[in-house]
Amino acid sequence: MKVYDDKHIKNVVFVGAHNSGKTTLAETMLFEANLINRRGSVENKNTVSDYHEIEQEKGNSVYATPLHTEWRNYKINIIDTPGLDDFIGEVISSIKVADTILTIINGQQGVEVGTEIIWNYIDRYRKPTLFVINQIDHPAFNFEESLKSISNLVGNNTVQIQYPVMIDGAHCIIDILKMRMYKFPPQGGKPEKLEIPKDQKEKADFLHNELVEKAAENDEELMELFFDKGSLDENEMRKGIKAGMMNHELFPVFCVSALNDMGSGRLMGFIDNVAPAATDMDAEQSMDGKELIPEKEAPTALFVFKTVHQPNLGQVTFFKVKRGEVKLNDKLVNSRTGETETLNQLFIMDGKERIPVSRLTVGDIGATLKLKDTETNDTLSEVGSELSIKPIKYPQPRYHKAISAINNKDEEKLSEALKKIHSQDPTVEISYSKEGRQLIIACQGELHLAILEWILLNIYGVEVSFQKPKIAFRETIQRSANANYRHKKQSGGSGQFAQVHMKIEPWFEGITEPEGFNIRGKEEIDLPWGGKLVFYNCIVGGAIDQRYLPSILKGILEVMEEGPLTGSYCRDVRVMVYDGKMHSVDSNDISFKIAGAHAFKEAFLHANPKLLEPTVELTVKVPEEMVGNVMTDLQSRRAIIQGIESDGNYQVLKCVAPEAELHGYSTDLRSLTQGRATFTSIFSSYQPVPVNVQKELVNLEI
Repeated sequence: MKVYDDKHIKNVVFVGAHNSGKTTLAETMLFEANLINRRGSVENKNTVSDYHEIEQEKGNSVYATPLHTEWRNYKINIIDTPGLDDFIGEVISSIKVADTILTIINGQQGVEVGTEIIWNYIDRYRKPTLFVINQIDHPAFNFEESLKSISNLVGNNTVQIQYPVMIDGAHCIIDILKMRMYKFPPQGGKPEKLEIPKDQKEKADFLHNELVEKAAENDEELMELFFDKGSLDENEMRKGIKAGMMNHELFPVFCVSALNDMGSGRLMGFIDNVAPAATDMDAEQSMDGKELIPEKEAPTALFVFKTVHQPNLGQVTFFKVKRGEVKLNDKLVNSRTGETETLNQLFIMDGKERIPVSRLTVGDIGATLKLKDTETNDTLSEVGSELSIKPIKYPQPRYHKAISAINNKDEEKLSEALKKIHSQDPTVEISYSKEGRQLIIACQGELHLAILEWILLNIYGVEVSFQKPKIAFRETIQRSANANYRHKKQSGGSGQFAQVHMKIEPWFEGITEPEGFNIRGKEEIDLPWGGKLVFYNCIVGGAIDQRYLPSILKGILEVMEEGPLTGSYCRDVRVMVYDGKMHSVDSNDISFKIAGAHAFKEAFLHANPKLLEPTVELTVKVPEEMVGNVMTDLQSRRAIIQGIESDGNYQVLKCVAPEAELHGYSTDLRSLTQGRATFTSIFSSYQPVPVNVQKELVNLEI
């Protein structure tokens, strides 16, 4: 395959809402460049991009798929991404390595929910972005409304490069930059290049002048030229548009029919001539704050942005060359592990097709197989010039379920499969709840979970079931209580005997030492599950030998691991052991452990025990017109609204809510706001459970 230099490699990611036409446009671009003989379709399940079995079965993209096309001596690397926000991790990782974002708009719908969500990430990365309004030949196509919706999304920095018209029953595109009209045959394909009709000349001139002004605004030299001669030529306009795109202050708008191949060639020409190459972009910052300049002559550095596990291939590692050149059999150091990896194979990927190459230069995107210990977000760099590139930040999971294998024999198989799934999709998190004795899978939503279930069954052969995760409650006390317990057991020979007297009280930060006791020793224990146990030795007169106190403490801790109310962990208690009895023959460690446990449990149940529940700091970003419904729903979930902030056309609600009330919130919020609201949550603290809720929970446990 031809090797392209760094100036002739353009990396674009196709993003947009579900059914906007991303996969179809990618297919058309490959066809236009004669890289494929015939165009596949999503309906016929034969596109280059959507090649996974799950994508063909479901009829939509699930994975971000790298492929490439070639146009007029330029190589355009394309990453086709899913449009459903359950798979947002695939979109974010692609945005990270792309140099231009191509946002595709369904011309019947305009900007949709999926586009809004993705725009938030584009805006965060401040990547050059252009918009493509698709389906110009559809009867329900509405260019003006679609254009208006883009302006509402990104502000007044949209600029028309094209607009569609019908001339003598033919679909045409008037190009403002080139000031030409492209007239397409009914079946699409190569257009006629014509003069702009007289009845469109005034509109085209107006838009052209507007484009000239906006191009000039982004470059001081161009601004001076514009003032001198009152206009700019096409090359000067390209320079200004590119500068505006790189400043994230200019968003060109194109129009196409991806399905019938209208306008794709002109779009590729713009990507070639205007969209920035990787070497045009600003230098990145490495983890230690050094500049990572994308230069061909610099030491090699690769960033791994995607990992795929394929049954017949093993691990496929996708990377972008961030600096230097990578060649077949290069040895590079993984900055995370310190291990040296050898790139025995080097490819560019077009869907499932692997095209071997001998080298890739800075800015290019490639893949390799069977690296030893390299994962997504790793940096591989030349020996002696190691560095770490800032990792992709993935969104927190929004949907949690307990997962188990239906066949107990598959538990180990399930564990291995989940490790591979997390490696391939870092937005999936796996953890084990010791309290609930449940394996927890966390992902982005119900659809995401359904896809994971399909993968587990069809790829890894594991049938699973899902359950509601158990809430990790805590138990504590609200007043002091005394108890004593005598343990006595005789069964011939040496028996068991121990008697323990203790007082327990609530513990809190800054509490004064207990009064009325002769404190001979104190032990503060930071409990692994949070909170404290403070244990006092207040024994006088040798009623209990010093050597038995650790056994009493051990008995107390065993009860605290499985609390008297619901079996939840106990916390924030202090215990004063002040009296007891022992026997010279029958007393031993086990006896005092049992006595200590029973005395503590009895005292705990008489100390007005209280359940505590985990609460989270919840941040909900919701369109202004939907705030009322969302707030009403939050209040029904016992959430406390702590503040509201404006963010453009959105309101950001900040509140604290019980974790127990948020199961399924992702689905409910999506339903309530037609998918336009998003949320994040982070653990806040443990708070007392309302009396009625505690009563229900305790009765449930009984």
